[in-house]
Amino acid sequence: MASNSAITQVLETDIWVKATWEEFLTFADDSAWEKGKFYYYQEHMRVEMSPVGPLHSRHNSVVSRVVNFYTAFRNIRIVELINASFRKTGIREFQPDLSYYIGADFELPPRTKTPINLDVFAPPALVVEIGASSSADDLGVKRLIYEHSEVQEYWAANANTNAVFAFAITAGGSGTIQNSLVLPGLEIALVEEALNRSQTEDDGEINRWLIQTFSQG
Repeated sequence: MASNSAITQVLETDIWVKATWEEFLTFADDSAWEKGKFYYYQEHMRVEMSPVGPLHSRHNSVVSRVVNFYTAFRNIRIVELINASFRKTGIREFQPDLSYYIGADFELPPRTKTPINLDVFAPPALVVEIGASSSADDLGVKRLIYEHSEVQEYWAANANTNAVFAFAITAGGSGTIQNSLVLPGLEIALVEEALNRSQTEDDGEINRWLIQTFSQG
């Protein structure tokens, strides 16, 4: 994890910068940075500006539809959050591209404009990061954040290659999986196939393929 010795008013993005929790909050809670994605871990902060091109947004859309179509056909209770922030006060914060509360028993946090308080509410069961230039960090420090946040499953999708690396998280550690555990029966290879199809197929074609595939299960 790279670091700078201090925070300045001109914050460099896409790197880990040494910061106190109070310094982190001056940026994370500043409306001027509302388009940034914020992370805090082991006294370092990172801010990523939301991508504006179609590469990231297309992958985000496709992964979202795979999860939502699958859970609809399998009658799995789920709530999806896009770019939501999760905060363990004084310790860590993360803001994945997609996050999901899954199952019969979860308590959904209230609808507010503030980060979800992990001192009060459980973390999401599944988080997804979609990255091109950030893919190395997605597999590195962010993976550690999710291990320590008691997320149950983490997917890191590489927008350049369409590869999806999936990890099951237990007891503060993680291991690669080929089939989702929080969405039983869903193969990670199918998520990759959907991303590959998105290179040449429109949304209608992908949706029809997903419906056909999941209706046969």
